[in-house]
Amino acid sequence: MSRKDVERAAARSPGTDRVGRVGLVGAGVVVAVEALWLMLGLPAGALVSDLGALTVAGWAAIACVAASRQHPTVRRFWLLLAATMAMSLAGRALWTSQRLLGESLPHTLPIGLIFVASLLTGTAALFCSVTAPRTTVGRARTLLDGVIVGLALIPIGWLLIFRNVSQADLDEPLRTAGLLYPMFDLMQLTILVAVVGPGRPVWRPMALLGASLTVRAVADTVYVSLVAAGTYQPGTPVDVLWPLSYLLIVVATRMPPPRDHGAAEEDGEAPLPQWWRVVLPYLPVGGAIVATMLARDASGHTPMPIFLAMMALLAMLALRQGLAANENLRLVVQLRKLAYVDQLTGLPNRLAFTRRLRGALRGTDRVAVLLLDLDGFKQVNDRFGHTTGDTLLSGLSRRMRRAVGDDGMIARIGGDEFAVLVTDGRPLAPERLAERLLAALQPSPGEELVGVHPSASIGIAEYGPQHISHTDLLRDADIAMYAAKAAGKSAYRRCTQGLRESAVSRAELIADLRRAVDEEQLHLEFQPIVDLATGTVRSAEALVRWRHPRLGVLSPARFLPLAEETGLILPIDRWVIHEACRAAATWQDQVPSATVAVNIAASHLRRPDLIATVTEATAGAGLAPRALTLELTESALIEGSDAVLDRLRQLRELGIRIAIDDFGTGYSSLSYLHRIPATELKIDRSFVARIPEDTRAYATVEMVTRLADAFDLSVVAEGVETERQHEAVAAIGCVQGQGYRYGRPTALAELRTFLVKADPPGVPGVAESGLTLT
Repeated sequence: MSRKDVERAAARSPGTDRVGRVGLVGAGVVVAVEALWLMLGLPAGALVSDLGALTVAGWAAIACVAASRQHPTVRRFWLLLAATMAMSLAGRALWTSQRLLGESLPHTLPIGLIFVASLLTGTAALFCSVTAPRTTVGRARTLLDGVIVGLALIPIGWLLIFRNVSQADLDEPLRTAGLLYPMFDLMQLTILVAVVGPGRPVWRPMALLGASLTVRAVADTVYVSLVAAGTYQPGTPVDVLWPLSYLLIVVATRMPPPRDHGAAEEDGEAPLPQWWRVVLPYLPVGGAIVATMLARDASGHTPMPIFLAMMALLAMLALRQGLAANENLRLVVQLRKLAYVDQLTGLPNRLAFTRRLRGALRGTDRVAVLLLDLDGFKQVNDRFGHTTGDTLLSGLSRRMRRAVGDDGMIARIGGDEFAVLVTDGRPLAPERLAERLLAALQPSPGEELVGVHPSASIGIAEYGPQHISHTDLLRDADIAMYAAKAAGKSAYRRCTQGLRESAVSRAELIADLRRAVDEEQLHLEFQPIVDLATGTVRSAEALVRWRHPRLGVLSPARFLPLAEETGLILPIDRWVIHEACRAAATWQDQVPSATVAVNIAASHLRRPDLIATVTEATAGAGLAPRALTLELTESALIEGSDAVLDRLRQLRELGIRIAIDDFGTGYSSLSYLHRIPATELKIDRSFVARIPEDTRAYATVEMVTRLADAFDLSVVAEGVETERQHEAVAAIGCVQGQGYRYGRPTALAELRTFLVKADPPGVPGVAESGLTLT
């Protein structure tokens, strides 16, 4: 039954609710009248106090039964509390009847048994609350904490209250046992504090119950003190505290039902207890030790009640520490599981795999590792969400576990990475195990219907003399795995000497590339772009070169792909833009119209700081923005978002020219020519190279030239190397050309020398740029 159902049920019984309110007011009036009667010292005070306690206790029992019907989620809690109040009623009734029959303080066996029963039901009610421990060990721990507090208070109470015990009438054992009431009250209060739990909002009835226990503990303490001193008389103001404690329970029954704390704890992490909750049961123990030492008589003997209490206290402490040790062992098992087991798949994790691998390498058996990476798993998460991805990952791990069987140890060592350890004791070859894994990952019909096609790339490495440690073996398996991905995925590869050397060289080259910019190992060369009609230089493309300290000069094809993979292309691009602008500024006084062209990576185009980089470079070099051309590939432009297009438009507004490089090799589309604010097209060298003998290539170049003319774009023919190619592109109508026919990439100093020598003043027919390289 949900909380809403409970609230609706309560709303359907206005009569019951009205009776409850009247009863609460009546009980409050009874307590107030009793308090006033006793404080004024009116006659028959003892009878008035007894009748007041009986009335409020009886109504508290009825109210608890009604609350159990209105709050089914804590029905047992209220019924046990009702039983406790009923026993308090019965005990007080028996007390009153025996006192009226002539006994001043009737501490009889039936009253004692009723009190013990009420103590048990009250404690059981605490363990039935919504925040109580759910496990047997937790309940036992909480109960022991309360017992420890109660036993520790016996020596303290003896020292503070029974110091002059000989003055009291304590000859009867039952009368003496009645003096232990405060200890039981504080024991229950300790259990309540532990049951409420840390970090949770306290259910209001539990707070009122705690206040009730506190009031009762104060009442019992005052009563015991007065009895020990022989000065207690029924009908004194202290007697009003017992019905007041019952009244607080009546108020508690009027509170709303509790929230579901269990569901909240399942969704989040259980809160840690505050330090004082942990040490609370042990604080009175120190006081008990001091009280035991001070309570010794002149002959050095310890009173028998204190001795027995301390022996029981030691037994409870030993039992409590035993439970703590058992919990610690259980926690060690859980921590070990958390440390060595992947929580999603239940497979061993990276730490467990590494430990097993290191242990296997210390033996004499042959050891091989299969490293498996799921292909395209990120697309599954992106398309269906991480919850679906986790479900798929769990299913795939079960398939792979069955495929491996007893022939190896499979572990999950990363997000979508798994590893299999194969030793010589298992006869199956690593290649056969890889084939079995690939077969197990074939998509099922359901997966094919939703477009999920799990596959894997597997790298195999076998331990040998070339390996120093387990990390070397895992590195080789990783190298082979990436070779399998490069081979088309859903495949396996064994690590060879060639693969290892290639991977090591690649890693070393990446490490050297990171230092290249800072150590000024990069330099620029410039290839002229000429006007086909006059042979004069209109522009120069800046081409980056790497002067490697060990390998010599490296071409862009050797290191730029690595730079794009590692993100190093961004600082390299920035350096090229700044250096190219500075270089172009040096020839502006001789050839003001000559521009410089710079290639921009697709990743740089997607960054919002590109505009700031370009404006900073041109302003810093004193170069007009119109003298800079940014060359972008078709693929980079096609993949561009609206933000990229806005960025290009802003660059054009600044005066920067935009060129589409390698046109015709990507996803050429008329639609993006409408959207991109380009100023020129550069026809790819693959078409220019075939122009003399391939009519289709000729037609393609001619078509692109006409298309560019229609879009008011200038055309540059790339890769012009022969005279026939030059004549062909000129005849088609290409405005500019670039290639070895006009000049190879050269250093800035040589380019400036050509500019100076080729600009004789006053020579008619020479273009403004003045450089003729035909």
